[in-house]
Amino acid sequence: MSNSENRALAQRHLFPHFTAGQVWRDPNLPVIVSGEGSYLYDEDGNRFLDGLAGLFCVNMGHGRMDIPAAATKQMSKLAYWTNWGSAHPAAIEAATTIAKLAPGDLDVTFFVNSGSEAVESAIKFARQYHRSQGQPQRTKIIARHMAYHGTTLGALAVTGIPAYKEPFGDLMPGVRHVPNTLGETIPEGGTAADLPSIQAILQVIEEEGAETIAALFAEPVQNSRGALVPPPGYWQELRAICDRFGILLVADEVICGFGRLGEWFGSTKFDVVPDLLTFAKGSTSGYAPLGGVLIRTPLANALLDSPQAGIFTHGATWGGHPVSTAVAVANLAALQEENIPGNVRSLEPYFQSGLNQIRDSHRSILEWRGTGFFYAIELTGDRDSGRELTPEQSKELLGRVMPQAMREVNLITRPDNRGATMLVLSPPLVADQQVLDDLLGKVDHVMSAADSYLGL
Repeated sequence: MSNSENRALAQRHLFPHFTAGQVWRDPNLPVIVSGEGSYLYDEDGNRFLDGLAGLFCVNMGHGRMDIPAAATKQMSKLAYWTNWGSAHPAAIEAATTIAKLAPGDLDVTFFVNSGSEAVESAIKFARQYHRSQGQPQRTKIIARHMAYHGTTLGALAVTGIPAYKEPFGDLMPGVRHVPNTLGETIPEGGTAADLPSIQAILQVIEEEGAETIAALFAEPVQNSRGALVPPPGYWQELRAICDRFGILLVADEVICGFGRLGEWFGSTKFDVVPDLLTFAKGSTSGYAPLGGVLIRTPLANALLDSPQAGIFTHGATWGGHPVSTAVAVANLAALQEENIPGNVRSLEPYFQSGLNQIRDSHRSILEWRGTGFFYAIELTGDRDSGRELTPEQSKELLGRVMPQAMREVNLITRPDNRGATMLVLSPPLVADQQVLDDLLGKVDHVMSAADSYLGL
């Protein structure tokens, strides 16, 4: 079947995710058929650099044979079973492996199929845990402005992006959003406790009543609004606040987990042990759907041992699926054997040096933010004069200028409009210096197009 035939069938029968109708109906809609390492190929043999690792998930790169082999072997032996009232070896091994990699006593995994389901499960666990401990009034959630936590209705309520929520009307009540850490620095002579974002959390707790709050959700590095790296000590303050008021601290590591930041988990990088840790994408490098919630052992036991509960009233047909968990085991083995977190740490200075060079060469760049293999470049009207983008310029850059420049150099990544005009970079974690050079060269081309459009 030709590329044009496949495209026509896609446009007739597939309904797109987060894609505008005019984009989906474009006569040049890409149809990707294969991948190898950090690159993808369409039906015409054109090669594209995957600058987003799929959707922040293909950590081990495309086209590996060892991970699919594990899926085939598992499917031949036991294609399906559940974790309802019994267990199976693939899920046991995956949970055990993840426990060894996770910080502190985050030793128990509840498996689901996606990041949204993981967040949904964490919300439900937090509520039922407090109820099982005689505090049923603890139902409220604190999260951060512009933070993305998923698309299911509970996770969407915790999400702090108004445009994603507006089409669906009233969502789960009892969610308060507080400022994120964008632009924050610790004042001279002060500590992270002095940060406005931290003070805002304390104010919300006072307004709502600590005894009504179930959990606080935060990503180690916040994706939406552009790879926000927290100031030193921020996570220690979150931990201290949650301990003080009996609130569960939830680290949403759907993106940050499994090497993206140069450590197995973002919580490890920022030296904190949350009560719950949600994961998904990198756990299988996208080779199969899998997500989950890591739970501190005392909390898991407290719920299961509680006379009021004794059971987590939640589950899914595919949760801990044998094939997906076997894929996770193979993926995690490859991540360890090839020291992929170490690859990220060793190349991080090179990556950042390249971003500095690009920033210095283009007045359309306000700044870049991020760490590990996770960055966002924020654009502005003219960095030298301080001129900001007009709404029309932002729309043109996001919808036409940057996408067109990306097509010219066969770069696939994400122009992002969530709170600013940005370009997101999140390559596969197997990328070497040569791939980073290719990525940086293509990004330089995109920024040149932005400069040209803005007359810089």
